[in-house]
Amino acid sequence: MRYGKRTTVKRSFVIQGRVLRALLMREIITRYGRRNIGFMWLFVEPLMMTLLITILWSVARASSYSTLNIIAFIITGYPIMMMWRNSSNRAIGAISANTALLYHRNVLVLDTLLARMLLEISGATIAQMSLIILLIVMGLIPMPNDLFYMLMAWALMAMFAIGLGLIIASIAQYFEPFGKIWSTLSFISMPLSGAFFFIHNLPATAQQFLLWFPMIHGTEMFRKGYFGASVTTYENPYYIFVFNLILIFIGLIMVRNFSKGLTPND
Repeated sequence: MRYGKRTTVKRSFVIQGRVLRALLMREIITRYGRRNIGFMWLFVEPLMMTLLITILWSVARASSYSTLNIIAFIITGYPIMMMWRNSSNRAIGAISANTALLYHRNVLVLDTLLARMLLEISGATIAQMSLIILLIVMGLIPMPNDLFYMLMAWALMAMFAIGLGLIIASIAQYFEPFGKIWSTLSFISMPLSGAFFFIHNLPATAQQFLLWFPMIHGTEMFRKGYFGASVTTYENPYYIFVFNLILIFIGLIMVRNFSKGLTPND
C-alpha cells in the first residue's frame, strides 16, 4: 500500500504564502478594479485623507500655539491610528466575502482575514512613506531623527492591528451586530490613540490611565523616532510587544474555534 508524502513545514509555508498572494490580488481587483489607477487607490486613498487633515490643521494655524512643526505632528499620529482602525474594520467582512473560497482545502479562514489586514497595512505603509518623503522634499518638515525607531514602532502597531483584527472579526462572527457596533467604538477610541496629543502635556492622573492603552505607546514611540530629544515621550516598547503577542495568541485561538464549524455554505 502506498501512502502519500506528508507535507513538510517548509512546503506548508510556501503553499500558504501563495494562497495569501492570490487572496491579496483578489482583494485588490475586487475592491479597486482594473480601470483608472486601479490598485494605486490602495495608498492614494489614505494619502489623500492624511493630506486633507494636515491642510485643515495648517489653515487653522495650529502651529501658532506650539513651536513644534504641526504638519510633522499630524503625519506622525493620524496615519498610524488609521492603520489599525481600518485593518480591524476591514477584517469584519473578510469571511463572508470569501466564503466560497473555503471549498479549496488550502484556503483557510485565517488566510482571508490576514489578506485583508495585510492589504490595509501595506496601503497605510506606502501612504505614510510617500507622504513623509513628499513633505521633506517640499521643505515642509525636517528629516526624521531616528528612522529605525520609527520603523520599529510601525511594525509593532502593525502587529497590534493584526491581533485586534482577529479578535474583532471573531466576535463579529459569533455576534453579527457587533460589526456595526465596532465601527462606532473604533471611532470613539480615536482620541485614545494618542494621535492628537502628547502624554507629557496631560495631568499625571490622565497619563497613568492612558498608558494602559497600547496604541498610545505606538504613537509615542513613532513620534520619539521622528522628533528625537526635542519631545518628551513615555513609550514602553516591551509593553506593546508583549501586549501584541497576547492579543495575537487570543485572536488565533478565537479564529480556530469558530473555523471548526464554518462551511463554504455558511
